Amino acid sequence: MEKAFVAQRVASKLFATEAAVDAAMVETIEMMAELIQARKDLGLSATVGNGVSAKFADAVAALSTARTAVVEAHAELDEVRQRVGVRTKLIGVIGKEGSLVREMRAAS
Repeated sequence: MEKAFVAQRVASKLFATEAAVDAAMVETIEMMAELIQARKDLGLSATVGNGVSAKFADAVAALSTARTAVVEAHAELDEVRQRVGVRTKLIGVIGKEGSLVREMRAAS
């Protein structure tokens, strides 16, 4: 199988993984905001649900660690791409409507 096609397949999965981690972070942060707003709407003390909020904060921290690992893996995979002689680069670009657009570009 041609190296460029294998690299494209790996890059597509990498972009999907990056998007999934980002989406999980957004959902978790929005959940934290919803919990705070619900507590305020119900007129509850700040101590109510504090443990739950702390658990979601832990989840955000874990997702941030995961995101850092994926970004670092992305950089390492780019080095591998160059070492195996793939001269094209699959670029992930966010489109106008928030969708991920992929295009092949000649490596510089």
